[in-house]
Amino acid sequence: MSPDIEGGDLREFLESGIISPERMRVVDENAKALGLPSLQLMESAGRALADNVLSYEPSRALILCGKGNNGGDGLVAARYLQSLEAAVIIVDQPGMTTECSRQLEVARHCRLNLFPVQCREDVAALAHEFNDADVIVDCLLGTGTSGELREPIRSCVEMAARANIPILSADIPTPGIVPDRIVTFHRPKVEGSKTVDIGIPLEAEVFVGPGELLLVKRRRKDAHKGAGGKVLVIGGGPYQGAPYLTGLGALRAGADLVRIASPVFEPVPDLIYERLEGEVVGMEHIDRLLELAGDSDVVVIGNGLGEESHEVVVRVAGHCEKAVFDADALRRPVPSATQSIYTPHAGEFTRMTGIQPGNGLVSRAREVKKAAGKGTILLKGPVDVISDGRRVRFNRTGSPAMTVGGTGDVLAGVAAAIFCHLPAFESACISAYVTGRAGEDITAQQGGGLLASDIPDRIPFELFRRD
Repeated sequence: MSPDIEGGDLREFLESGIISPERMRVVDENAKALGLPSLQLMESAGRALADNVLSYEPSRALILCGKGNNGGDGLVAARYLQSLEAAVIIVDQPGMTTECSRQLEVARHCRLNLFPVQCREDVAALAHEFNDADVIVDCLLGTGTSGELREPIRSCVEMAARANIPILSADIPTPGIVPDRIVTFHRPKVEGSKTVDIGIPLEAEVFVGPGELLLVKRRRKDAHKGAGGKVLVIGGGPYQGAPYLTGLGALRAGADLVRIASPVFEPVPDLIYERLEGEVVGMEHIDRLLELAGDSDVVVIGNGLGEESHEVVVRVAGHCEKAVFDADALRRPVPSATQSIYTPHAGEFTRMTGIQPGNGLVSRAREVKKAAGKGTILLKGPVDVISDGRRVRFNRTGSPAMTVGGTGDVLAGVAAAIFCHLPAFESACISAYVTGRAGEDITAQQGGGLLASDIPDRIPFELFRRD
């Protein structure tokens, strides 16, 4: 897909400035899914790093490499510095990444002095390499750094600090090193960095992909009942199946307890039914609904509710910490929780905002971003648009077979379960991606005739499975 779409440019929605390590891992994984392997990204990063080293016009260079991908960048840089007297000190301990190991194997065939180190004494024996170098390249620790420095890295840091020569750090400085220059790849991770482009596709940032699934944490082995989250679904009346599809979506996306507060009962044993007397949800139910909402991590409101219950929606919303608003809740006055996700299709978006979203992807994204003042909006369509008013993402997973009624209800439940643990924007992005992927898989298997009730069973394979 070209970055120029219908008179607009998706580069408009690229973020700028400091990128967190967590977000960078997502972007890297999305780039890999788009066909750009991590070794190729490492090659680009190492080449750029070597170019920066050469700008100092050194005769001798010392590259300090850890056992992670930051160290792999350094090994690539060393290959491009073979015209110099180049030495590489590399941490020789268990846990080296596959990519770093591959680069080390290649480096063994290069005109390089390789020095594996395991302890403080190994580093001390190489004092002359620090003293004789004209420039030091710090590739010891990357963006996943945490805790105190351990040997032999601590000794490498101490000796580099005493060397009193220029130091370049790759991506982020190793703690204890004060570099003369930080060469960062794609986007800066710390202030004062020199950023170089390593060819990451635009779509790896602006489209949701498998990288976002890295944000979904595995459940702890000592998890207790309820740790997966408690979701309350308020809906039903005119349309009886909708809240139950929502509830099943939430369960399959990892919620432990899902209650359905509705005038209508359906025999779904995995869902807890909270009976509301009458035919529609009304103000007479408000006390009970507020009680249930207070005992829930996330509340989903609107599925199958009908337009008569909007006063209840607004009242309950004001008492919710987190809520997902879908279907009949998407009307004026727009309900708002402390943290909100709205999941409209184009008609519902117009009903709640008074704005026609338009047909062009860029124009739709602008309108969604402008309208996302009270929370995150997930505008459903052939390409979904997600915005929290500051960031914009696009999601293209899904199948034409998903136009069947009820798929949006499942999506709302999936979003609610993820929202129990992650912020609104990330929850909306991930739920759109995995629900669309589930629909794609079902369509690929059976060709057509998809039912909304087919989707929940497929959600866990898309959300939790790690290839």
